[in-house]
Amino acid sequence: MNKHQLTSARRAAASSPATDRLPWAALLALAMAGFICILTETIPAGLLPQIGEGLHISEALAGQLVTAYALGTLLTAIPLTAATSGWRRRPLLLLCMVGFLLFNSVTAFSSSYGLTIIARFMAGVSSGILWGMSAGYARRMVPDALKGRAMAIAMLGAPIALALGVPAGTFLGVFAGWRFVFGMMSLLAVLLILWIMWKMPDFAGQASAKRRSLYNVFIIPGVRPVLAVVLAWVLAHNILYTYIAPFLAMIGLVERVDVVLLVFGVTSVAGILFIGLLIDRMQRALVIISLAGFAVASVLLGIGSSQSMLVYAAIALWGLTFGGAATLLQTAVAEAAGDHADVAQSMLVTAWNLAIGGGGLIGAILLETLGVISFPWVLFLLVIAALLIAWLAKEHGFRANIN
Repeated sequence: MNKHQLTSARRAAASSPATDRLPWAALLALAMAGFICILTETIPAGLLPQIGEGLHISEALAGQLVTAYALGTLLTAIPLTAATSGWRRRPLLLLCMVGFLLFNSVTAFSSSYGLTIIARFMAGVSSGILWGMSAGYARRMVPDALKGRAMAIAMLGAPIALALGVPAGTFLGVFAGWRFVFGMMSLLAVLLILWIMWKMPDFAGQASAKRRSLYNVFIIPGVRPVLAVVLAWVLAHNILYTYIAPFLAMIGLVERVDVVLLVFGVTSVAGILFIGLLIDRMQRALVIISLAGFAVASVLLGIGSSQSMLVYAAIALWGLTFGGAATLLQTAVAEAAGDHADVAQSMLVTAWNLAIGGGGLIGAILLETLGVISFPWVLFLLVIAALLIAWLAKEHGFRANIN
């Protein structure tokens, strides 16, 4: 065997999935990437007064740091995922993390609002590429029987960031300064870059002969039902999550927003862990159960507004049933798209961000017209629609057996 053949053999061996165990170090690296991504996206929301003071702008303008990030993800996830589909996976992941390092550092040191907005937009671009590739990357590390569980581990970073990272980052930002928080996220990115270089396996990108156009991926049987469920389910979630404070004010729990969000965050983590244990055996059933549970939580919020314990039970059920949504939906769209999973994932990321924006817009309209009392029933209708779509898509998109 010559030197070239030996190198190729070693690369193939390094890229082959293990047959009997999960590659924890590599999967946790993806989870940490997701943690940094979500923390970068959401931390400004808890530090708007401090950011406004530091940049000499209003809190409303400071809030556009979140908007700029979301726009970066929304506008570039699909085209850039398609454009980079032929790139090797580890260099692309490293490029994403270098992006977070660079743009969080710019945000930490910038005194210019315009420059900060640009940095936030570019961080959103890094996020779009990361979410477009991470599910496919995790699935390629393991055999078919472990693909769902691998994705569940890789997705752990997002709910942990929401449940623990954002509250901790907000607390740290209040006492040490918002620039310090962005600096800490840059430091996390440096550590993760070293971790990826040390422990992450590499895989080839998709061969040009196997690539499909965006339209041809979109019309693959099963992709559109999953995207429709994403829009309905995530829209329902974000109507309530975005306006949780006024909803709690209506039922006399406005001073318990932090406790309510903690309950939601902890149960979300429990939900994704539960999903991770069972997804490889009963993915379709878990989607149906999760949507049905979310519908029950909506009804409880609608009828139990005068009973705080019932509200807390509904919040816990909401977190438990939505925590694994990203894993369930990413698994479903990846199974439907097959070799074109990365492009399909970028479509899912775009649909997810559209639903986030739609939640803010529709929630605001409901707040000004029907009032927050309408929220649980609008959530119920949206989730029932998602449940119906998932139930009917049993041949494609939400199959009983994903292997």
